[in-house]
Amino acid sequence: MTEVLPKFRSLGGAPRVVEGVVLVAVTVAGAFWALGLQYHLPVALFNEQYLGLFMGLGLAGAFIVVKPHPTAAHDSVPWYDWIAAAAALAVGLYIAILYPSLSYTLASLAWDRLVPATIALVLVLEATRRIAGWALMWIALACVLYAKFGWLLPGPLYAKGSSWGRIAVYLYLDSSGILGIPLGVTASIVVAYIFFGQALTAVRGDAFLTGFAMSVMGRYRGGAAKMAVVSSSLYGTVSGSAVANVVVDGAITIPMMKRSGYPPHLAAAIEAVSSNGGQIMPPVMGAAAFLIAEYLAIPYGQVALAAALPAVLYYLALFVQIDLEAAKLGLTGLPRADLPRLRDVMRVGWVFLVPLGVLLYTLMISNWEAGSAGMLAVGTTLLVGCLQKATRPSWRGIVEAVEGTGRTMLDLIAITTLAGIVIGAFQLSGLTSKLPILLTSVAGGNVVLLLILTAAVSILLGMSLPTTVVYVTLAVLIGPALTQLGIDPLAAHLFLFYFGMLSLITPPDCLATYAAAAIAKADFWKTGWAGMRLGIVAYIVPFIFAFHPALIGHGTLGEILITTATASIGVVLLGIGCAGYLVRPLSWPRRGWAWLAAALLMMPPLAWLPATVADLSGLVLGVALVMWERRARTLSAAAGSIASSPTALP
Repeated sequence: MTEVLPKFRSLGGAPRVVEGVVLVAVTVAGAFWALGLQYHLPVALFNEQYLGLFMGLGLAGAFIVVKPHPTAAHDSVPWYDWIAAAAALAVGLYIAILYPSLSYTLASLAWDRLVPATIALVLVLEATRRIAGWALMWIALACVLYAKFGWLLPGPLYAKGSSWGRIAVYLYLDSSGILGIPLGVTASIVVAYIFFGQALTAVRGDAFLTGFAMSVMGRYRGGAAKMAVVSSSLYGTVSGSAVANVVVDGAITIPMMKRSGYPPHLAAAIEAVSSNGGQIMPPVMGAAAFLIAEYLAIPYGQVALAAALPAVLYYLALFVQIDLEAAKLGLTGLPRADLPRLRDVMRVGWVFLVPLGVLLYTLMISNWEAGSAGMLAVGTTLLVGCLQKATRPSWRGIVEAVEGTGRTMLDLIAITTLAGIVIGAFQLSGLTSKLPILLTSVAGGNVVLLLILTAAVSILLGMSLPTTVVYVTLAVLIGPALTQLGIDPLAAHLFLFYFGMLSLITPPDCLATYAAAAIAKADFWKTGWAGMRLGIVAYIVPFIFAFHPALIGHGTLGEILITTATASIGVVLLGIGCAGYLVRPLSWPRRGWAWLAAALLMMPPLAWLPATVADLSGLVLGVALVMWERRARTLSAAAGSIASSPTALP
């Protein structure tokens, strides 16, 4: 994380006061809109008015908080950043105040629109450069240039091209541009869940999650690693950020795993993969999951339920592998004296189960709006935290939670506004309607080939783009092509989400792995390859639910139960093959045996191989492998006992 953290300033005096006011304003504005309080105002507000204000506050905060380059002064804000922050507020307030009248003449290219539009685009590009690096900015610029000069390209990539003024105003004011779905979801839903995670920290919920994981898993073999998995998955349910999980949990779990005997690269890989799973672990997944609900016009709870079984399989494979790695290395659990008692942990920490229960009920059962459910969870967290002295938040802690939410939102605001530029440029150029046809023709109508191409593109894009931008881009460009070829719409969007997320643990550019390897002081490449092996299920399961939607809960009860059982057994066998150990080390042929059994159990129904035949064949092969290895170990132990007996013949 040493490359990321220096970008933030550490201010004092009047600049610190201004910084605090802006960060609090971002959070308060988001909470206001997430709660739906705008509907109780005496005047009607356009959604674009709020998004303009939110964008202006976020960009202003970015120029105050983030340095233009790592070597810049960290304790002061130069004059040009104050001007940029003021300009950001101005272009945001322009929309917030004047949008009702602007909405009637959106096609107008008058100078009073061109000037703020141009300033807004420049500020978005520069804010994103500071926060996410040059790559994302250049990609957005390339999309804008395509909207302008698409007429120079041949064949299906040809676009008529638009004037600079038309491009700027469209991207600035149209709901398909900056003010589109990505920023809208971030500003009205994601902010509530970022706030929820900060509120849990304010009432020491992070300590409860770590203590709970230690008390439940610490005494088993490889207990430190299992504790890391439980802790990271639990923290991931409220943060949805892989890097945040690594930083919060890894500082505790990685040294603990190393002390228990795990090699540094393996400890780092376990933490990175565990943390990355937070993006796919309900009830609170990564920001892109909320976008899925918005694009498909379905309740977020439906998305979370669909993602539940694949997430469980992801962590099951991880658990199996770290348990077998512990057996291979001869590791034992932590001493009971070093572990907190579950009774003591729950005596203080039971209150944190209340907001999680509230969140599950409102999202999954009552089908509340996701933003309102998140804000209710925030209020419940702070309320139950006040019930005990040990968890009672201080006023300073609450203020830090509010500011911390705003600080986290700066990254998301810059990235999602830039995503709006990318989508708007594609819409303006007509690429969104052409590319699905082009991809379908390249794949020759072969859905498997299209999925493989899509997975490769997702991971490649993810090496330079955040998961949210990868998902948004591919959802607009490739999502229609996948559904046209018969894939369930929710399965198609989850497929894109999964492979966009996998870039965080896929070398060479994988931020979660970088962060974990830095904490562990481990070799990056060894960590990266180990992480891919541990997270192997995430590379396979999306292909399964794309063809077999029962894995995401779309099917009869019988289909879902059978799919769950066979997929779980298949994942266990897959983990055995990847770890290369069962009750003793496995040779490569026996590892291939395990992989074949896993493939038969996990594969979707095929025309030439009925599902029942595949499942039974995989089950027989798996049972045979286990029995073979157990018998071989028994015979080996008996032979060793005879050889070591003092009465053995010479």
